Amino acid sequence: MSAVIQPTHPQIAVSAAIFRDGKVLLTRRARSPAKGFYSLPGGRVEFGESLHQALTREVDEETGLAIEIIGLAGWREVLPTAAGTGHYLIMSFAARWVAKEPALNEELDDYRWIAPDALASLGDLKLTGGLEEVILSAARLIGP
Repeated sequence: MSAVIQPTHPQIAVSAAIFRDGKVLLTRRARSPAKGFYSLPGGRVEFGESLHQALTREVDEETGLAIEIIGLAGWREVLPTAAGTGHYLIMSFAARWVAKEPALNEELDDYRWIAPDALASLGDLKLTGGLEEVILSAARLIGP
């Protein structure tokens, strides 16, 4: 069996803060990176794919949802912390739910629709770094 080869350069990824009825969708990672942490659905951008194409594809693959992308809510850089970990630039977008109900793939094992103003009181949930800031920025783009 061959060893996994780590990229030698940063990878671009996208994520979506998807809003429905005033709540945002949080999904829990079922595997690394960030296994057991709640975050936003998304993933790597493939070569030749626009950020919006990648986001639409990743959200569909991970959750089955149809979305409308509103705009860029923020970005985050994840640096390698140990051997075998990656370097990612994650572009996070605000989006509105359009259709379908969540149907998680094997990368995710739970989801919750949560009001953005309730994020600070979710002490029992493990959230990925910078998640609250991105969600609040996305909520401002979505508006009332």
